[in-house]
Amino acid sequence: MTAWSLFTDLGWICALLLVGAFLRAKVPFIQSIFLPSSLIAGVLGLVLGPKMLGIIPFSSEISSYAGVLIAVVFAALPFTSKVASLKGVMRSVGTMWAVSQSAVVLQWGVGLLFALGVVSIFFSSVPDGFGLMIATGFMGGHGTAAAIAESFGDRWPEAASLGMTAATVGIIVSVVGGIILIKIESMRGNTVYLSHFKDLPRSLRTGMIEPEKRESIASSPVSSMSIDPMIYHAGVLFAIAGLSYVISDWAGSMVEGLNIPTFSVAFIVGYLVFGVMTKAGALRHFDTRLFERTSSSSTDLLVAFGIASIDPAIVVAYAGPLALLMVFGIVAMVGFYFFVAKRFFTDHKVEQSVFTWGWGTGTVAMGIALLRVVDPQMRSKTLDYYGLAYIPIGFGDIAFVALLPALIMAGLAWPAAITLTVAGVAILTAARLLRRKGAQSPDEVKVPAAVD
Repeated sequence: MTAWSLFTDLGWICALLLVGAFLRAKVPFIQSIFLPSSLIAGVLGLVLGPKMLGIIPFSSEISSYAGVLIAVVFAALPFTSKVASLKGVMRSVGTMWAVSQSAVVLQWGVGLLFALGVVSIFFSSVPDGFGLMIATGFMGGHGTAAAIAESFGDRWPEAASLGMTAATVGIIVSVVGGIILIKIESMRGNTVYLSHFKDLPRSLRTGMIEPEKRESIASSPVSSMSIDPMIYHAGVLFAIAGLSYVISDWAGSMVEGLNIPTFSVAFIVGYLVFGVMTKAGALRHFDTRLFERTSSSSTDLLVAFGIASIDPAIVVAYAGPLALLMVFGIVAMVGFYFFVAKRFFTDHKVEQSVFTWGWGTGTVAMGIALLRVVDPQMRSKTLDYYGLAYIPIGFGDIAFVALLPALIMAGLAWPAAITLTVAGVAILTAARLLRRKGAQSPDEVKVPAAVD
């Protein structure tokens, strides 16, 4: 990997983003399903990249770019969020945690139960740990697939291929299913910031704004004779992300097996920096809108790189039991969307539920991509809540990846499956009871009708 490899990867993906913007502006079908340019660019990168047609010579490192960029996105949240009160945030974070944590626990538990009790009837050769592939592929992704495979080692060498295949299916389900859900919700008038697809202004459908309707994106608080305002703001966020990686890496080196996600650390460090800048009165020297532009640009890049890095070759390697497991996982997540997420979230139900669908079936990057369709300006505060809620969830993820393969290899697949399923149901039950006993949340207010 050289500096020029990084530069050419960035150049190719930026070119594809421009192509995506052009296709969005010109192709009615793409407009009808409201695909962002970043998703289009990612698909084009996948098809034209070295793993399919081989036209674009991406380097082998493109799969790692999304993990770097998402740290920038979360580092920006403290500077761009418009949270009214800490009390309101914590209550919303509590709901986000309950829904997200139960989704994680139930994917591991119910996935195991389904494989042990149903899939094994039709395919007796599947190993006890086969049910882990739902959570490994859907809310885990390719990184979790690699970690699970390493945990099983020689005891189940096929786990790597199965996990990567499941992760690829999860990405596709996340994007296609998410767009379908958004379209259904907008048609029903349930979206706050997105009106009915058919009633959208031309600028929102095509992505192009006419000259007379354009607005300034920001005001520069610094003189360009000193420093460019874009790098002035981006420098703060990239510095936070870089420091967060150092902290995460240091923590992992101190405790064997500990893997704290860099983006969670970036969120915390970002708030610390934001607090210091607020206390020192330094925020008056910055423009929030330029922080937003840096975050949005990073999001576009991470979505495009994330999709372009998929390895489609392994998708055709396994069928049968994996197909049955994946269909069950999709049905389960659709049920979770309508009967759990939408019933638990009270502040921006659709926006937060769509994001939950995105990361629960694909990756956090996919969740962000779908959220940007239904909430282009990120006014629902969904990422603010998730950033805090993921801190305890992240530690749980580490435990699941580390312990579940060991428990299964020790012959404890059934007890693990039952325990996790009961735990997931218990989380939702407790959250429901607490909501019934408590008063209405301060930020639990009526939301305005969909805006054009």
